[in-house]
Amino acid sequence: MTDSPRGHGWVAQVRDRDLLLVLSQNWAELEFDPAELAPLQAMLQHGSWNSVRFEASQMARLGSPLLAFLDSIRGMALRLNIRFDETGLPDTAKKLMQLIAIAPPETGVPRRPANFIERIGQSVIYAYGELSAGTGLVGQVILRSGAALRGQARLRRVDVLASLMEAGSGALPVVALVNVLVGGIVAFVGAVELRRFGADIYVANLIGVAEVREMAPIMTAIVMSGRTGSAYAAQIATMQGTEELDALQVIGIPVDDYLILPRVTALSLMMPLLNLYAAALGIFGGFCVAISMLNLSPAVFVTQMEDAVTIPEVLFGIVKSFAFGAWVAISSCRIGLRAGRSTNDVGHAATTASVHGIVGVIMIDAIFAGCANALGI
Repeated sequence: MTDSPRGHGWVAQVRDRDLLLVLSQNWAELEFDPAELAPLQAMLQHGSWNSVRFEASQMARLGSPLLAFLDSIRGMALRLNIRFDETGLPDTAKKLMQLIAIAPPETGVPRRPANFIERIGQSVIYAYGELSAGTGLVGQVILRSGAALRGQARLRRVDVLASLMEAGSGALPVVALVNVLVGGIVAFVGAVELRRFGADIYVANLIGVAEVREMAPIMTAIVMSGRTGSAYAAQIATMQGTEELDALQVIGIPVDDYLILPRVTALSLMMPLLNLYAAALGIFGGFCVAISMLNLSPAVFVTQMEDAVTIPEVLFGIVKSFAFGAWVAISSCRIGLRAGRSTNDVGHAATTASVHGIVGVIMIDAIFAGCANALGI
């Protein structure tokens, strides 16, 4: 056994081809100085070692300086391909070390893609990674929803209620304004065109079917994507920047149960209700325009609309709105989770969530339209 470098609270000893670091003193009262590791780093670089081991029987208390010391030693061992043996550390130190991310070896500044083919390849790899992560999040939400129904999820009722209020009653004014105006626009355009053929009376059919089947679900989803989806992404991105998400993981609270599941549940449940509310107001807006422009009686308008709007049409719009709500919530939460930790990343996450939500809603609506045409709905 040969004595080797020492520092505040530690001394290095050679045991065959292993380097043993004997820890002592009260680490809660020490200050970690990285400069003390220079002799130890030189020793590791110029020797042939199997592992770095620890002896902590003489240590009084551990503290954050100890974790910084251990993390530095682990980084040296990783870069030199030396095994980092935690066997001799206290159990508490082992658990805390598992929470500290292992930094990859430094490889310099990432090289920019040299040509168009490389950029395409990187884009495909990035898209595949995002698709895999998004699919995993969808599966996790479904699994945790089942656990919540069985009462096994760590889901707070107050969080669900707050999300319901935010996605429900808080969105009523803007949803009402947008859909009343859209209903009036549909009625105005329909009246102008149908009047040419003397089919003014069918404007009620147009308004009813268009609002219930297409316009109300799509416009409500777009409004909620810009209003609620961007808010979800900004909230979670802010928590990422302030390290609240890391704190939740450290104390053992699942982020899926605490943050994502309440938001997805609230928006998915409220979207069908908001869709019915929006459809009624859109029809009302169209009713006002049709009565004032075409001189239709209210009774004739209502009769025509009742003949055109059937229960399958209403159910079709409700199912679409549920899918829209789930998409907006899940995509926004996913964007918030992968946001960076700077203040600029919060705004970027909100903008990205709004854009992705709107584009996704249009794509999902196109899929529904194709399926409905194939099934004859």
